Amino acid sequence: MWLTKDLPRRPAGLFDARYRAFLETVSDARPQLHRYCARMTGSRLDGEDLMQETLFEAYTKIDTLDDAGKLKPWLFRIAHNRCIDLLRRRDARARAESAYSEDVGVVAAEPVTSDARRAVERLVGHLPPKERACILLKDVLDYSLEETAEFVGSTVGGVKSALSRGRAKLADLPTERVGEPARPLDPDTAHLLQRYVELFNRHDWDGIRRLTSADAQLRVADCFDGLLRNSPYFAEYDRNPKPWIMELGAIDGEPALLVLFQRGDEWQVTWAIRVHVTDGLIDRIEDYYACPWIVGDA
Repeated sequence: MWLTKDLPRRPAGLFDARYRAFLETVSDARPQLHRYCARMTGSRLDGEDLMQETLFEAYTKIDTLDDAGKLKPWLFRIAHNRCIDLLRRRDARARAESAYSEDVGVVAAEPVTSDARRAVERLVGHLPPKERACILLKDVLDYSLEETAEFVGSTVGGVKSALSRGRAKLADLPTERVGEPARPLDPDTAHLLQRYVELFNRHDWDGIRRLTSADAQLRVADCFDGLLRNSPYFAEYDRNPKPWIMELGAIDGEPALLVLFQRGDEWQVTWAIRVHVTDGLIDRIEDYYACPWIVGDA
């Protein structure tokens, strides 16, 4: 993973049970970590970014973990903190803090049924971060009160309090708020992205490079993180023998480029690409290669 990042050098003797446990736990926990980060942030794309940052941070600090059995709670704690940091940057943290108090005397309302979990998962974005986290972990991902408290750095009483408030608020939300309409693009950015799609489908890589800034960054999930000009990015698409096309679409209301592969007589969305534009040029491309859990109902 992260082939171009400067991972710490480790003596062979240190690659022991902790690192084997790390790889095994990541393989098992990755879908849930993404699901949690995506619903905390309200974006499957941001959720994937935060999940990868979580795994990288955990790998670089694995020497500090004494008990391999605590690895999964540790991963969720890192992911939770990164989600909160992102929400703080969105100025949502202050609003959440004003609505939150550690009221351990509140008795939690009845949990949601399994049939309602998907609707709850889509609605939690309307809750403050603390309540959102507890609802996701307890009611959607089915962790215990004790595990939830450990993941978010709270107490069982604090989790019960957050669950009570969150469930009450969810009960009052109209179901038509589920889902997110696509946010409009300004005409210049829309034209640039459409041009990008047209050139990509023609394999006109020189044409695409003219749409990018000189120091444009590229991040390909688990594969590359660096300057676009230093990567074999376009050559990899050129060498792919399977029929594919790109279209402009949206994920969680955010405009995204969608890569479709042909399966029999149908074209299926397989993964997404996010393109950032500054001053009329593309300055960052994030390709969520081989991350099908992001696509959902894109």
